[in-house]
Order: sequence, then structure tokens, then C-alpha cells
Amino acid sequence: METNRNFNSMQDYAVTNVEPTAFYLSEFLSVKEEQCILSNIYSAPKPKWTQLSNRRLQNWGGIPHNKGMIAETIPHWLQNYLDKINNLNLMGGNKPNHVLVNEYTPGQGILPHLDGSLFYPTITTISVGSHIVLKFWEPPLNANENALELKPVFSFLLEPRSLLVLQNKLFHHYLHSIEEIKEDVIDDSISNLHMCSDQYKKGSTVVRGTRVSLTIRHVPKTTAFKINIGSKR
Repeated sequence: METNRNFNSMQDYAVTNVEPTAFYLSEFLSVKEEQCILSNIYSAPKPKWTQLSNRRLQNWGGIPHNKGMIAETIPHWLQNYLDKINNLNLMGGNKPNHVLVNEYTPGQGILPHLDGSLFYPTITTISVGSHIVLKFWEPPLNANENALELKPVFSFLLEPRSLLVLQNKLFHHYLHSIEEIKEDVIDDSISNLHMCSDQYKKGSTVVRGTRVSLTIRHVPKTTAFKINIGSKR
């Protein structure tokens, strides 16, 4: 695996103008690594894909479940990037063991959400193929309030080949979402713009391409045995 940079001190990549904790690493991957990831993802057997209404996805390492994830072997080409994340020491000594691959074509997105309690409280997301703007929202104050009726608090621009790390309040408090649009306006809401390439200029509009994200996490509860997740008959 090609490694184009040494990321020795994560504090050098902290997004300091938002609440804790976010790290943003532009050019975390090389162009060659990006191409390798895309080639392997799109070479996966068709049954590996799960089609949702607004995107499609792949699970690698197993399918997280509250009864425990049945651990599956992660292929070598993908394990390389779990090892690269593990070398950053972000998960309290736990090794990442699950990858959720999401494909977003232009105009696709995801509603405001939290990642939930099945995972160690650290999200690491690699973006390849295209950029995206990730928006963050305060959670609704009560069950009758819709998060989408509120305004996003801030946003991050995620460039292709970048890594975003979310911990602490950005993991367990703020909801995050991707708007279902085909182009993004680069504006003052983007808190990490100063950490991005000069090609993204404030006031400009950037057309989306197809973005693939690799969300790499640690699932604490795993099993090597098949579990019964349905009702007994």
C-alpha cells in the first residue's frame, strides 16, 4: 500500500473552530490509493450491494446488530486502510473491524442522524471519487420537533481522498446529514474550509460527482457464531 504522508500528531489536524472533536486530514490517500479503492468496490459481486431508496451500500466485516456482529474476514485490499486508521490510535486501543461503504450519486444524500450505540464512539470516514458537504444539526428538543425544520449549525467540506474523524460531542450529540442536491455552495458555514485545497473558494458553486465513502469503525460486540436475529417458529 502506498503511503504518501506521515500523520504523526493528530492535533495538527484538529478542526478547532467547532465543538470537540473533529480531525480533518486532506489528501489522506494518494490518487493511486483512491483508484485502487474504487476499482475494488466496483468489482465486488452484485449481491454485496444493498440498494436503499436514496443510495446503495456495502458492509464489510459483518453486519452490526445489537445481539452481536458475526465477524467476517475483511479482504486484504480493504484491511490495508483499516490498518492505516489503526495506526492513528483513535479508538482507545481497539482495532477497527467494520467498514460501511456508501455510494452517493449527484442528488443523493442522507437525513440527519447519529451513528448509534453499536459502535465505539469514533467515526472515521474516507471519501473517494468526489467531494461532499456534511452538515451538522442540533438534535430536536422533543419528539414533535423535526430536525430539518432547524438550521444546520455548521458544515464540513469533505474532499476526495480526505479523512474525517468525529468523536465526543460530534459523535453523540450533533446529528449529521448530506443534502440531496447536485451542487454545493462554498460558504461561511463550512468550518474546515481553511484546511482544504485552494480550488474550493468561498462563494463558488461546486458540482458533485459520484462520491463513495468508507466509514471505518470498531464494533465492540462480535461473535464468530451465527446468531438468531429473527423470531422463533
